[in-house]
Amino acid sequence: MSSGGGARAPHIVERGLMGLFAVVLGVMALVFVGGGAYLATLGGSLYYLVSGLLFLVAAVLLFRGRRLGAWLFGLSLALTVIWSLWEVGFDGWALLPRLMIPVAFGIWLLLPWSQHALSGKLNLANRVPLGASGLIASVAVVSVALGAGLYAISAPGLPQDPRFQTGFGTFPAAPNGATPAGQTGADWPYFGGDQGGQKYSPLDEITLDNVGNLEVAWSVDVGRIPANNSTPLKIGDAIYMCNGFSQAFSLDAATGAERWMYDGSEGHGGTCRGVTYYEVPGATGACANRVLYGTATAKLIALDAATGQLCADFGHGGLVDLLVGMEDHEGKIIGGYYSITSAPTFVRGKVVIGGWVTDGQYWGEASGVIRAFDATTGELSWAWDMGRQDRTGAPPEGESYTVATPNSWAPATADEELGLVYLPTGNATPDFFGGQRRPFDDQFNSSVVALDAETGRLRWSFQTKHHDIWDHDVASPASLIDIPDASGTMRKALVQPTKAGEVFVLDRVTGEPIFPVTETPMPQDGIVPEERLSPTQPFSNALPSFRSADLTEADMWGVSPFDQLYCRIKFKQARYEGPNTPPGLTPSVQSPSTFGAMNWGGVSVDPTHGVMVVNSNRFASYVQLLTRDEADAKGSKPQGEWGDRREVGGLVAQANVPYAAEPYFWLTALNVPCIDPPYGYLSAVDLNTGKLLWSQPFGTSKGSGALGITVPFDWTMGTPTHGGSMITASGLVFIAAAKDNMFRAYELASGREVWKTELPAAGGAPISYTLDGKQYIAVVAGGQGAIQSRFSTKMVAFKLPD
Repeated sequence: MSSGGGARAPHIVERGLMGLFAVVLGVMALVFVGGGAYLATLGGSLYYLVSGLLFLVAAVLLFRGRRLGAWLFGLSLALTVIWSLWEVGFDGWALLPRLMIPVAFGIWLLLPWSQHALSGKLNLANRVPLGASGLIASVAVVSVALGAGLYAISAPGLPQDPRFQTGFGTFPAAPNGATPAGQTGADWPYFGGDQGGQKYSPLDEITLDNVGNLEVAWSVDVGRIPANNSTPLKIGDAIYMCNGFSQAFSLDAATGAERWMYDGSEGHGGTCRGVTYYEVPGATGACANRVLYGTATAKLIALDAATGQLCADFGHGGLVDLLVGMEDHEGKIIGGYYSITSAPTFVRGKVVIGGWVTDGQYWGEASGVIRAFDATTGELSWAWDMGRQDRTGAPPEGESYTVATPNSWAPATADEELGLVYLPTGNATPDFFGGQRRPFDDQFNSSVVALDAETGRLRWSFQTKHHDIWDHDVASPASLIDIPDASGTMRKALVQPTKAGEVFVLDRVTGEPIFPVTETPMPQDGIVPEERLSPTQPFSNALPSFRSADLTEADMWGVSPFDQLYCRIKFKQARYEGPNTPPGLTPSVQSPSTFGAMNWGGVSVDPTHGVMVVNSNRFASYVQLLTRDEADAKGSKPQGEWGDRREVGGLVAQANVPYAAEPYFWLTALNVPCIDPPYGYLSAVDLNTGKLLWSQPFGTSKGSGALGITVPFDWTMGTPTHGGSMITASGLVFIAAAKDNMFRAYELASGREVWKTELPAAGGAPISYTLDGKQYIAVVAGGQGAIQSRFSTKMVAFKLPD
């Protein structure tokens, strides 16, 4: 942007490059003018329209070889810097789509060949120190200072992140008096380490000082089907687990070598998050110790832990058919519509099991009944059918369990001493319209229910979301922990994380909140005539919430100004009134997304200090209901047998109710989220006080990118997460749940990252155990489609060098 015209005539190549540059700038300007004008009519930012007009004039002047065009572009760039900093401050990821292309264009104009292609001068530049260079530097400094000042003025009025609503505390200086729930650390005998799902190991060989020395002890393939979400068990010298094709395995815990494999798939795969181990009291010989698990074809299978052979004394030759009584409203059973996705929960000699019901296909799908079976014989002990709570056995011949009730697909936990099993519940199908729901559906959807392990009778229930039409079913297992109350008396607590981002801490004996719960008024507009809404929703405001700050237009993102402009337009076209904006016939933005702030990985808790570790998500869904005619025009209809369960994240038919639904993860055409990073956090909370101890973006940019083209650099970004964490007595947190496929260890007290290594894919929840005096950390690195990580068939174990 020199003030002089130069002494020589421009070269034809230089003029050609400038002409091409001007055309590209002109195209960008036209997009800005057109999109910006439309955004302005929606009440959005005027920046794109104003800057687009300036860019367009600059492009015309530059095409003519006029230096004034460069100065006009410089003015536009200065306005862009001011606007960008005013909106987002010095947030690097948020600034990227706003500044990357304009700044790159500005740099291009400063290069010698660009200056040689231009003629004319700006007398103003000669009147400041250092001429044009001084003018450019002065404008840059003023622009940054003005933008930063405007942001400082506006920042206090921006939506506040509820992670910080209770303030920060310090890590407890001393243990709170509680102890781990009976485990020694030698084994990992339950999905969550203990029956109460603490995901805590009392082992301490691996410490802050030596964790950096961890090395791979073994790495093995577990079947040939990737995307495995299993959390293994370790008992004795063996590991027991399943994979996503309903195959169960026993591995050597020291080497990973396969001892046996049982294929329960019957040709069909699905999700298998774990198995259950049971020792039959007083028994010897075959099946004295057994492994039980559920399959995609809805079988409950018992295997001899030593050989992998079916236990002949369990059910019918080792199998129980879980489709008995599971007919839909027309008396049909459709293959793949009901399957077992989580490990059965062992308590009082029984295995308690819920199931996954295919989302969104039609009203009248299979029941969400919860059942318990004798772990030795496989006989039905009881069934909790929320539509027929007077009946605890199987339905009479010719009848079925109550159809279309809320189900329980996520892992459950249990308290052996109290004789209670705690199950998270989902929604009555379909998810996004509830006008047809019955009183018991509305009573038990999106709840945690406590059932008597002996009888199956309801002891208590607590609802985390009323009349849920956002697919915010409770996807996480509860974690049981004892914490002191104000008088210092230890209370039996239950910690329930939710997709909605709230964490509820309840008395696990009575279900009463230990930390207060506030019924908060919610948006009521935009619903279809046949729908009803709860006027309030429960918020756990005495604890940090992970629902994220309310979105604004400034939160819209992309990898370029163009997809960011697209997302701004989509945001202004949609209804959004914060959490629980209801779906309707016009688009709505849902945050947290249908995937949820927290999913099946749940939380981990340190019982000795009363500290909880949370990995949470921050991204949104774009949701719209469709009339039946609109749905028919798009070819929407329920899946047939063994449909693709991944399709439930898009257009769903919701047959037998007035409306279909389109709930999509909100992405740009370049396959990046429409809201800015971070998309994932790792946080620690003191459950004694409700204070946040630390919170930070979790995951890096490595493995992310537009159009499936991943970037190699690992800048801290905060990626979507799946799976969970584990805490050890030495004060370490292990987690492999980020999209970037890294396995990390953090210092529990501070959140400081102390170790990391790359896995073949993102991992599920880690486990820890000892063998021959050595502590191992192991994780299934299967990957997860919902967070777009890599996929793998590997399980990997680590230990310190011998």
